Amino acid sequence: MDSTPTEVVVFEFGPYFRAYKNGRVERFFGTDTVPSSNNSDHAVSSKDVLIDQETGLSARIFIPSTIKPGQKLPLLVYYHGGAFLVGSPFCPTYHNYMTSLVAEANIITVSVDYRLAPEHHIPIAYEDSWAALHWVAKHYNNEGPEPEGWLSDHADFQRVFLAGDSAGGNIVYNMAARAGIEDLAGMKILGACLVHPYFGRKDCEVDNYWLFVCPNTSGINDPRINPAMDSRLSSLGCTRVLICVAEKDVLKERGLLFCETLRKSGWDGEVQIVETEGEEHVFHLFNPDCEKAVILLKRLASFFNQDRAN
Repeated sequence: MDSTPTEVVVFEFGPYFRAYKNGRVERFFGTDTVPSSNNSDHAVSSKDVLIDQETGLSARIFIPSTIKPGQKLPLLVYYHGGAFLVGSPFCPTYHNYMTSLVAEANIITVSVDYRLAPEHHIPIAYEDSWAALHWVAKHYNNEGPEPEGWLSDHADFQRVFLAGDSAGGNIVYNMAARAGIEDLAGMKILGACLVHPYFGRKDCEVDNYWLFVCPNTSGINDPRINPAMDSRLSSLGCTRVLICVAEKDVLKERGLLFCETLRKSGWDGEVQIVETEGEEHVFHLFNPDCEKAVILLKRLASFFNQDRAN
């Protein structure tokens, strides 16, 4: 008879994550990695940078391989999804999607590898994300530490955007809200794109998932998941917002509620919402070649290129 004790599961997030009572965690997404590349099949180059040696905060930067000397392109800072529990810019799903987005939009992208719960509970993901944004802002006046000059030489700091999916969409909101009241070394954010974003529920109940990643939460009144309770909302630090939802996504109503709340807040920017019919949460990441994913990709590319000079 097998006397090996069975580990007690205390939390599961779909097929992607499992936590045990003894503290052990298992991740089934985002742990495999692909290397950066000098010139991919999409004519996009990428490289990895260490932002903070003490915390290990890092990012992967993507740039079109066809960029010319002195050419300036819109700059996107991207925050991956994964419920604050899984995901990485270095995993095939996000690496490949960022490569496709950079090729389609002709932009430069900094994809941030923030630390994950439960080893690092909220607010660590927000703190890492803000630190990465500050690191990017250091290049605004050609004083940044990135050695090859991809940002200093080629990023158009008049066209800086934030984007993220799911939990990353929530991070985007919180970064834009903070940017509205705190300085980023003079750098301004033009637009923010939230794809299938995570926020609190309308029924005033707090998700067990949020309690797991953020045990010190104040509950449904936590402004990080309830923008209606956030005093920063009306001063959101960008001039335009794009919210993307999917018809069959369980988070669809939360995205719609955020749109309604933002419009009623007194914020003087422009908000747009796009709904994809017949699709589920982050369908574009797991089926990027389907027709509707391609349409969404082109919509994002258009958002990042509004008012572009050339």
